[in-house]
Amino acid sequence: MEYVIGVDIGGTKIASIVVDSGGNIVQRYELPSIKGDSEEMFQQVADCIHQLMLLANISMQEVTVMGVGIPGKVDREKGVAVFQNNLPWRDFPIVERLQEQFPLIQDIAIDNDVYMAAYAEWELAKLPQDSMFVYVTVSTGISCSIIQNGKFLRGNGFAGELGLLPIEKKKTLEDIASGPAILRSAREVYNDSKMDIETLFLKYKNNEKKAVKIINSMLESLAKGIYSIICLIHPHQIVCGGGVINHQPYIIDLLNKLISQYMISGQQEADNNNSVKISRLKEDAGVVGASKNITNNVSALNRRR
Repeated sequence: MEYVIGVDIGGTKIASIVVDSGGNIVQRYELPSIKGDSEEMFQQVADCIHQLMLLANISMQEVTVMGVGIPGKVDREKGVAVFQNNLPWRDFPIVERLQEQFPLIQDIAIDNDVYMAAYAEWELAKLPQDSMFVYVTVSTGISCSIIQNGKFLRGNGFAGELGLLPIEKKKTLEDIASGPAILRSAREVYNDSKMDIETLFLKYKNNEKKAVKIINSMLESLAKGIYSIICLIHPHQIVCGGGVINHQPYIIDLLNKLISQYMISGQQEADNNNSVKISRLKEDAGVVGASKNITNNVSALNRRR
């Protein structure tokens, strides 16, 4: 049997899966990201893949291709991680280095990690071919990917970097609403350096004033960011995922209520007050998308041959 490896490299963790020829996940494994320097980070990626295959009890001879999702700007043709805001890579030749580590794998391809999560969620959505689809991630960073007519809208290299949107004074959306941002705010407000996200949201659900203020600021900023997407391109569907959203799914209803307050009547009628849907694949969106993307691209190439 032939297998495919999917890897999702993020600012917090590295997730990996091995998928069989039927598209079933055989094994999943993850390790925390190590952001000390570029070599440490790369070695952690390689270790994650090696451990994945050991747990799956599958040899590299049985793996045909590997798809890798990487945050920030990537050069897909050259296989280079160009710029990653949350990782210690600048112009890092990730594909070349992976080929050195795993010489038996025939094809290794990279793409932006949010694009890969979007690809997996778009396939699940089964929208008409000419529809416009947007995937938004709220995690270590904030970003989005746009798919229209089954193709990514890539722009000039940084398309979809929603987290860079200025929200207030010199603060961007990512400065206010990402996981690390709300955690920083919580630790400052509560004067507790050990505060975690789960505790913050528990306090929010218990209606503690400090937590409510922090989360409401996050939600209001996110709503503005997502509404800007609606105003600019008015997609047929928006799916929201990433660690912050996936672990607090009730956020989606709160976001939709806030977004609806900005909408004019025509927008509300078109969206039926349900602008944002939650990710169906959750933490597996990126790895599933990476594996599907490389599989479909190689299949298309083989058909052309």
